[in-house]
Amino acid sequence: MNTQGNVQRVVLVDDSENDNFFHEIALRKSGFAGEILIFESGERALQFLLQDQIAVPTMVFLDINMPGMNGFAVARALSAGLRPRAELQLHILTSSAWSVDKATAGSIDLIRHYLVKPLTPAMVTGLLARDEGISEPHVQPNPCF
Repeated sequence: MNTQGNVQRVVLVDDSENDNFFHEIALRKSGFAGEILIFESGERALQFLLQDQIAVPTMVFLDINMPGMNGFAVARALSAGLRPRAELQLHILTSSAWSVDKATAGSIDLIRHYLVKPLTPAMVTGLLARDEGISEPHVQPNPCF
C-alpha cells in the first residue's frame, strides 16, 4: 500500500521556524516522501499558491496567528481566487483550541480539518490515509465542519 496517497506536495505556513522544523520531521517520519515547501508568512504562501493554482495534489497546513495576513485571511483569499488544477487539502494547524477560532475555520468551506499543534507522524498518516480513502482513527474532522 502506498502510504503517501495522491499527495505530492505539502506546504507548511507558519511564522514559527521551530514549528516548521519539527513539523517537517513529523512529515518525513510519517513516510511522506514528496516535496515540502515552507512559508513563514501568509502573504508569501498565498502568492505562491495563487500563482501555482495547485499544479500537483497538495496538502497545506496553515497556522492562524501570524503577523500580517493571518491564516483565516489566507484561506478566504484562496477560496475566492484559487482555481485548483489538482486536489487541495487545506488544514488549519494551530496552537489555538479556542472555540471561536474553530467556528471561524468551520465557516470557510475550503478548510477540511482543524488540528491543534504539534503535528505528529500519526496525524499525518491519518490524513494521508484519508486521501487514499482508507479509514484511519488518528484524525477526526472537527464537529464544527
